[in-house]
Amino acid sequence: MLVRCIYASRVNDANTSALRKSIMASSRRHNPELGVTGILVFAGDYFIQILEGGRDHVCQLYNKIAQDPRHTHVTLMVFEEIEKRSFEGWAMGEVPLDQVNPAVLLKYSATRKLEPFQMTGSSMLHLLQELVASGSVNCGPQRA
Repeated sequence: MLVRCIYASRVNDANTSALRKSIMASSRRHNPELGVTGILVFAGDYFIQILEGGRDHVCQLYNKIAQDPRHTHVTLMVFEEIEKRSFEGWAMGEVPLDQVNPAVLLKYSATRKLEPFQMTGSSMLHLLQELVASGSVNCGPQRA
C-alpha cells in the first residue's frame, strides 16, 4: 500500500546550507533502498517535505525525522493512502525556492512568501506538483 506524508518543520541549525546539503545527500543515498520518493522545499528557516512509498517505510522515516534535532516544530500536514505517486522520479527532489516566481506561491498561499504553517496540506501538495510540472525541481545527481 502506497502512502503520502507531507510535513513542515523549522530548521534548528544556523548553517542552513550545510544542513540542506546533508539532508539531500542522505535522502538520495538511503531513500531508493526503501522505495521512498519525494521532494523537499527549503525556504528561509522552513522545510516542506513530501514522502511517498510503502506505509511502513514512510512511517519509519517520518518518525525518524520528527526526532531529528536538526528540525523543530515538525508538523504533520497530510498522511494519506494514494493510488500512485506524484514524485516517483526522485529519491529526493529539491526546489530552489529563491528561483520560483512569487506569483506561483501567491496562487497557493496568503502571501508571496512561503509560510507552510499557514497553508493547508492540500495547498502544499498542489504547489509542489505545479513546481514539478514547470521544471522548477532540482533532482540532483541521483534519480530514483
